Amino acid sequence: MDFRMIEVDSPLFSTLRHMIDTSEDIDKSYNAPTQTFVRDAKAMASTPADVKEYPNSYVFVIDMPGLKSGDIKVQVEDDNVLTISGERKREEEKEGVKYVRMERRVGKFMRKFALPENANTDAISAVCQDGVLTVTVEKLPPPQPKKPKTIEVKIA
Repeated sequence: MDFRMIEVDSPLFSTLRHMIDTSEDIDKSYNAPTQTFVRDAKAMASTPADVKEYPNSYVFVIDMPGLKSGDIKVQVEDDNVLTISGERKREEEKEGVKYVRMERRVGKFMRKFALPENANTDAISAVCQDGVLTVTVEKLPPPQPKKPKTIEVKIA
């Protein structure tokens, strides 16, 4: 094999380097995720949930230790997206006390769930008990099969 050395200061190399540098700047400005997207993605990844289906409802269960009901927001967006969000804040530091280890998660959390067509978005309840949030979404009753319509036949 023949390996040839390219001079680093050659015009060809300088032009290629400029093209690569310029293309990286363009990619960063157009394709980079926004800070909001990155923050939301991290919040969603760190909020595990269990989802159960019962005959008459869907139940979403999320661990939320130490949070008060005012720290949790449950919403329905776009008529079929259940959004559970909030923020766990760090305790205020007391003078003379320093953390030796800090492992409990603080910050924003969020989960979004696309609800099925039979979810009744007007019948949603949320209860937080012993650090566990349970959101129940009732199901709409199944549509009644259409009964045949009888047309009276008249004699002319």
